[in-house]
Amino acid sequence: METPDFKIFTTVAQLPDSWDHVAHENAFLQTPYLKVLEESAPTNMQCFYIGIFEKEILIGVALSQYLNLNQLESFGERDRCLKTYIRNFVFKNFASHVLFLGNNMITGQNGYAFLKDIDPKHICDLLTACADEIILYFKKQHIKIHIVSFKDFYQKCADEMKRFDFAQMYEFNTQPNMIFELPADWKTNEDYTAAFSKKYRDQYKRAHKKFEGITTRELPLEEIISREERIYELYYHVAKNAPFNTFFLAKNHFSVFKKQCKDRFVLCGYFLNDTLVGFHTLLLNGNVLETYFLGYDEHIQKQKMLYLNMLYQMTQYGIEHRFEKIIFGRTALEIKSSIGAEPIEMSGFIYHTNKWIDKLMSKIFPKLEPDLVWQQRHPFK
Repeated sequence: METPDFKIFTTVAQLPDSWDHVAHENAFLQTPYLKVLEESAPTNMQCFYIGIFEKEILIGVALSQYLNLNQLESFGERDRCLKTYIRNFVFKNFASHVLFLGNNMITGQNGYAFLKDIDPKHICDLLTACADEIILYFKKQHIKIHIVSFKDFYQKCADEMKRFDFAQMYEFNTQPNMIFELPADWKTNEDYTAAFSKKYRDQYKRAHKKFEGITTRELPLEEIISREERIYELYYHVAKNAPFNTFFLAKNHFSVFKKQCKDRFVLCGYFLNDTLVGFHTLLLNGNVLETYFLGYDEHIQKQKMLYLNMLYQMTQYGIEHRFEKIIFGRTALEIKSSIGAEPIEMSGFIYHTNKWIDKLMSKIFPKLEPDLVWQQRHPFK
């Protein structure tokens, strides 16, 4: 096989006509979603779209994102402790310019797609060459990239990558991806709840009772636009209280997403006395249901067990629309396991462009990660 070559694009309009054909199995690499990033990416993010060619024919596509953490007002406000202050100081001063090969906004192996099987060594060579090219792009603008991260590989793929160039990088495992594989014989929500053990059926009933008075419905584009301020307010409350952030969404992100992806993007609103008190979002990605960002009123969340009910609602949607699995992503691991999702470990690879700091990465990186203590739940009989 002739060694593939690549070309880096900075706008979606530049992409080859066959781009979506190559990316047909992953909505997060297709042009409607890339247009969402182009029109409403976080203000501290710049995206690069990578075309991979063989004999001038497009055979692969990939995504890269640059983040300037100096433009971020907060890394997350939930954990106020010495370790958090140290972590924030280090990020601001030694890791503020970060290049991701992959998508830092979502969880899962969504960084690249190929039309044909590509040897892992070629993939490693291509990704590292793309990183070098983008580093040079920023160097010409007098911006020094501090950290390069190749993110979210499932374990089998990570093991293959470690046989080649990635073996020289620090491999990290952050919080697992919570994935719910839906049994093929579940066709209704009653099938789902019947599978619970008594303890978790009682939890479902208790949450359902607390939920009384809340109405839910899918919002069309016009309503997402008219409620944009409130939607963002609910999102921002949840985002800023996360243990760690590298970006905040643009205010128009959800309306742009609906405009570009249409019926494949679902924003479900939660109402109490006609007041929007929460929302969740979904992306229909082939036979996979991808959960996206959500938001809620903290006071209503406590009264109505809103977050747990959102998880149940998303699960019901997945079952009734015959998806094979639901990607619930990272964070809130214990409560997600209580509704049936299971942890799937994912690896990333990272290096610092300063060779002296890079040698210490195995000692520095674990100290920067928020502590993770949780107990996996097993809700089914």
